[in-house]
Amino acid sequence: MTGQQGNGTEPDTSQDAGAGRDDQIEALRRQVADLEDRWRRALADFDNLRKRVAGEAARQRSDERAAVAARWLPVLDNLELALQHAAADPGRIVPGVQAVHDQALSVLADLGFPRRADLNEPFDPALHEAVATQPHADAAPGTIVQVIRPGYGGADRPLRPASVVVAKGA
Repeated sequence: MTGQQGNGTEPDTSQDAGAGRDDQIEALRRQVADLEDRWRRALADFDNLRKRVAGEAARQRSDERAAVAARWLPVLDNLELALQHAAADPGRIVPGVQAVHDQALSVLADLGFPRRADLNEPFDPALHEAVATQPHADAAPGTIVQVIRPGYGGADRPLRPASVVVAKGA
């Protein structure tokens, strides 16, 4: 019986196992190559998306800047008209400049940055910049008694803080 095992009539399982392992290794190599290819494609797709989003953001910023500048063009046109007519009738320039001022305030308000009415309001360091304090008989301490430079925008999104004088206790 031992002679029959060595006579080659039985299949050699060591070669079959080696061939099967080689097939498995080759399948794993193909799978790794496929995964690497998919990973490289995903990286390229992500890089393309990043570049596209950056380009769109730059275009959007440019479009927004152009839209805001276009809103200011009528104000500039009216200032130029006021300057042209200033020599002809200096008395008429004040109402014209006041109208341009009102137009500029309207543009800021439409853009979401209205001028705030801070006089007699409590001082808020998020909205106000105190440039001085002074005793004031008619105002409680911490109340704004004079606006030096107006503030624009709301509490949620201030454009510029108001420079103010604040009442202090006696």
